Amino acid sequence: MPQDTAGHHPFLRTRDGQHAAVTNEELFFDLVYVFAITQLSHGLLHHLTLFGAFQTAVIWLAVWLGWQYTGWFTNWFDPRLPAVRGVLFVTMVLALLMGSAIADSFAEHGLPFALCFAAMQVGRSAFVVAWLPRNHPLAPNYRRILAWMLVSAVFWLSGGVASDPVVRVTLWCIAALCEYVSPMFGFPFPGLGRSNSKSEWTIEGAHLVERCQLFVIVALGEGIMATGLSMAENQNWTPVYLVAFITSFLGTMAMWWLYFGTSGEAARHRITQADDPGKMGATIHYLHAVLIAGIIVTAVGADLLMENPLEEGSMASVLVMTSGPVLYLLASILYRKIVSGFFALSHIIGIVVLLVLIPFGLHFSRLTDALLVTGLMLALAWGEQRNEAQSVLD
Repeated sequence: MPQDTAGHHPFLRTRDGQHAAVTNEELFFDLVYVFAITQLSHGLLHHLTLFGAFQTAVIWLAVWLGWQYTGWFTNWFDPRLPAVRGVLFVTMVLALLMGSAIADSFAEHGLPFALCFAAMQVGRSAFVVAWLPRNHPLAPNYRRILAWMLVSAVFWLSGGVASDPVVRVTLWCIAALCEYVSPMFGFPFPGLGRSNSKSEWTIEGAHLVERCQLFVIVALGEGIMATGLSMAENQNWTPVYLVAFITSFLGTMAMWWLYFGTSGEAARHRITQADDPGKMGATIHYLHAVLIAGIIVTAVGADLLMENPLEEGSMASVLVMTSGPVLYLLASILYRKIVSGFFALSHIIGIVVLLVLIPFGLHFSRLTDALLVTGLMLALAWGEQRNEAQSVLD
């Protein structure tokens, strides 16, 4: 990484070409998201309808955006410094309250959810704008970010006070898109211009990739926890439940294998050597929102499996068990294309096979469906490892 082009400020990390380590403060912050992901998966489990899935997707996007913008914040600013650490811990409290409101976010806790999220996003950006000198290279960028956070806050709060769930989810969808899409175009805002990602969006690639990898571990932990808790609550450890338990665990392991089979070193190298590392970093973050959504949906599938392995598949259970891996593989295809430069044809074949399995799953038990899906994911992971090993030998 070249020397820091964002100027000097006591709150900024030192950019000396070395890998910026993930700090204990950042790991502590991620603990909140263990809880938030559990809330999301449980919410989807109890609202297995198309509208319930859309509501969960919007809430997930908010949860992800809170983490994403905090990840960018700690990529630039050193969390070990008291002031920056203070912002991180206040954000952590707000994120925890937001997570607590997720279950009733489309009922009586809609406004608390919106207030916590808006305060987190606006407050963090306002801190940077207040503390950075106006002529600092990062200052114009954060003024644009703050402007967009204020615009989205209007929609978050408006949705929070709306009593109609359809109106609420519509307003919140607009709010989330404001924050999700605006970085793609440099946060353009009337009177404030547009950020130049090469000079104003200077990120440390290795740190960003490691933060994403750690969040994937956090999300995979939800699948492990769902499987373990379901087995702990089961009084009869019959062979059927033991097979379901092992199948669920292997499904989580396959996703871990597929993700970390893509070398983290390759991802760090790709983002560091990119002509536009800011744009590359943002793209990697966008893909992880979809990839981790796939992990969350798969965890819900694990819950359904462990609830009654021999129950015949319903449309809801089959779609959940299939759509999680499909989302995961879609994001993996694009991620591998970015960091390794090639298109994973095996993943496309895997997606086609999963989609073909859907109508058959309606006639299978949940366990049979899970065995087929898990077997496919393990086969893809094994194939990935074999290809990696062959490429090294060549």
